[in-house]
Amino acid sequence: MKQLVKLWQRPSWDGRSFTYYLIYIDEHNKRKQKSLGHADKRKAQQQMASLERELHMGVVEPCSMKLSSFIANCIERTRGQVRENTISEYDSTMRQFIETAGNVDVKKIQHKHGELFIQACLDSGNRPATVRKKIGTLKRIFQLAIERGQLDENPFRFVRKPKSPSKAIRIFSEQECRMLLKTAQDTKIGASFRWDIVFLLALTTAMRRGEILNTTWRDVDFENGQINVTPKKDSNFTWQWEIKDNERRRLPLTEEVIKLLTEHHSQQPEGFPYVFVLPQRYEYIQKQIKQGKWNQRKASCPANNFRRQFQLILSHAGIEDGEFHDLRRTCLTNWFRNGLSEYDVMTMAGHSSFETTRKFYLAVRNDLIEKTKAASSKALSNMSVANLLQ
Repeated sequence: MKQLVKLWQRPSWDGRSFTYYLIYIDEHNKRKQKSLGHADKRKAQQQMASLERELHMGVVEPCSMKLSSFIANCIERTRGQVRENTISEYDSTMRQFIETAGNVDVKKIQHKHGELFIQACLDSGNRPATVRKKIGTLKRIFQLAIERGQLDENPFRFVRKPKSPSKAIRIFSEQECRMLLKTAQDTKIGASFRWDIVFLLALTTAMRRGEILNTTWRDVDFENGQINVTPKKDSNFTWQWEIKDNERRRLPLTEEVIKLLTEHHSQQPEGFPYVFVLPQRYEYIQKQIKQGKWNQRKASCPANNFRRQFQLILSHAGIEDGEFHDLRRTCLTNWFRNGLSEYDVMTMAGHSSFETTRKFYLAVRNDLIEKTKAASSKALSNMSVANLLQ
C-alpha cells in the first residue's frame, strides 16, 4: 500500500529543540504540511498512522456528528462489506440507543451511557441475552469509528454485558427425526415443496436454512455425491446472496439424498436454476427484483411461509417445540458423537472458530450421560461401601 504520510522532524531556529510535522497528500491531491506542536516521537507516530488510515479510507474526521448522522455514515461506509442483516442490526440497535442517550454528538458518548442503555433495555423487558447482543453491536460500531479515525477510543470498551444463563441446546431425538420425515412425506403441507429432502439435507450436511434454499442445481455434484455451499451474484437467473462467515464448503451427500435429488431434478422445468424455490415463487421474486423490492435479507429465506409451514409439520408430527436450526444442531452433535474431531466439525459447519461450535451446538445427550454414569460405576466398583464391608 502506497505511503501517503511522512513524518518530518524540524529543528527550531536556534537548534535547541525541534517539532514534528506531518507531510501528506490530501483527498484533493494537494501537498499539505501540518505541525503537531510537540516533540513526542511515539505520539507523532500514532498521529501519522491515524492520518494515513484516514486518507486511505477516504475519511474526514467530523468536527461534530450527531448519533443519527454517525450511524448513517457508518452504514454507508459498511454496506456491501457485511450482510444486510448486520446492517439492519446496526441501524435498529443505534436507534434504540438514541432513545436512551439522545441524539447527541458521538464524541460525547461515555461509559455511563452504556450502563444507562443496559438498564433501559432490561426495564423494557429485554432478556439479558438480548441486551448482551445489543451491547456487542454498539461496541463493534464504535470500534469501526476508531478504525476510521472518527473516535480516539471506544466509549463502551469497559461496559460489562449483563450475565445470562446458557440457553439449553435443542436436539431432535432419533424418533423425532423419523416423525418429521414421515410427516413431511405423508402430509400435503407446502404443496410441492420438498420438505423431506430439505430435512434430510439439514440432518446430514448441517446446512443452514438460507444455504439450502439458495442452492442451485449447479451446486449439486451428482457424479461425486457432493453439494457446494457458495455465494450467489445478481444475474439473469440468480439473486445476490452471501454466505454467513464467508465460509464456502463442499459437503458429502448420502445415497438416499442423491436418489431423492435426482428424482426431484427430473421433475423440474428445463434450465430452472434453484433446487427448492418453487417456479411460481421464482417468478414472483424476479418481478420483485425488477421493481427494486428484493434484497439480501429477503434472499436469506426465499421460500414463502417457510416458518409457518415448518411449525405445522412439527405439530402434525407431535413435536411440541423446535425450530429449523435445531436440525443443524442435531447434525453437528451427531457428527461429534460419531467420531469427527473438533476441527472436522468446525470445518464442515463453516464456523470461523470452534468456540462457536462448542458453545451453541454440541449438546450432551442422555445416552452420553448414561455412558458416563456406567463408566464411573465401573471405575469405582471395587471401592463401593458394600465391597469395603466384606
